[in-house]
Amino acid sequence: MLGVAILIIVMSVMNGFKTDLTNKILGLNPHIVIQSNGFKIDDKFIFNLKKRFKKINISKTYSGEGIVISNDSAKGIIIKGVDQKNPEGLNFLKQNMSNGNLKNFRKNTAFIGSELAFNLNLEVGDKINLTSSAFVATPFGGLPKQETLIVSGIFNTGFYEFDQNFVFLNLSDALSIFDKIKTDQNLDIFVENPMEADSYKKIIQELNQNYFVYSWSDVNKSFFSALKVERNVMFIILTLIVVVAAFNIISGLTILIKNKTKEIAILKTLGLSNNSIKKSFFLTGFTIGLFATVVGVLFGVIFSMNIEKIRIFLSDTLNFEIFPSDVYFLDQLPSEINTYSIFIIFIFSLTISALASYLPARTISKMKTFKALRYD
Repeated sequence: MLGVAILIIVMSVMNGFKTDLTNKILGLNPHIVIQSNGFKIDDKFIFNLKKRFKKINISKTYSGEGIVISNDSAKGIIIKGVDQKNPEGLNFLKQNMSNGNLKNFRKNTAFIGSELAFNLNLEVGDKINLTSSAFVATPFGGLPKQETLIVSGIFNTGFYEFDQNFVFLNLSDALSIFDKIKTDQNLDIFVENPMEADSYKKIIQELNQNYFVYSWSDVNKSFFSALKVERNVMFIILTLIVVVAAFNIISGLTILIKNKTKEIAILKTLGLSNNSIKKSFFLTGFTIGLFATVVGVLFGVIFSMNIEKIRIFLSDTLNFEIFPSDVYFLDQLPSEINTYSIFIIFIFSLTISALASYLPARTISKMKTFKALRYD
């Protein structure tokens, strides 16, 4: 029961992690990015994209690394410029706004994450200095390009790493701070079904092979591969709990058969077949496994459905943060109950129970009746 319940709980949490992180990544990042790669992305190419794909949204952007300086503190960040003329490109800021107004997002202003604002003690209306990786030639040599902007909004995604590392600017400001021109800008593409982004990417590459095209899954491929490996390893390790529990059924039935040797011999003498006796002991062990599996599934599902409430209760009771958001990238413990996973666990547990019940029961056919009754 405990083995099945723990297996369901862990798998539900792992599924929840994957789903929540996928949704976060899809909400924070474009589905497909087209980089100019030294070639101009002209209006004709954008027109061809819109003609080929009817249900896509295209936004002009530019990103790069930089440093934000404020209140005698500095922090390495990623600067992303977005086109304020494209309402769809601003959906991210609109959905995750915690302070400020999107109407104030104009030239010489910046939107920063809540964690970055907290670390640098910034509020809406404060000034920040942004230094980019671009250098400007001066009589004293090359110096990093730097500009002063006003914080016009603060966003909060619940994704700790994102909220402390990203700063959004108007596209023209981003191009200026990196000493770039309009022909250097990139394209962010949002498709109707993000899971089909790779198929879109292949078609786009065929339209123009001079550009560098990548999807959200390419950027996070190593992360999701590691998450998948971890999930599979956790499943294999935790199934050992069920296997260990099966050995208890084997040992229990073996002892029961040894203690009932005389009764088994009497039943054989009265004409009861070996198969009938084996069935009775098999059903004894299998019933234990079946009952434990059903209860374990119910317990695991109920626990998984209320795992966030349980986490909050334990954190308040023990005065200890069980699920720190700065470590796990999420602000709450996710859980997703997958019917297919539960079915696999249920069948696996019943199979192990059946094997554990059959192995001791089959020894009954080897029992010699006259030896069992010799001293009775």
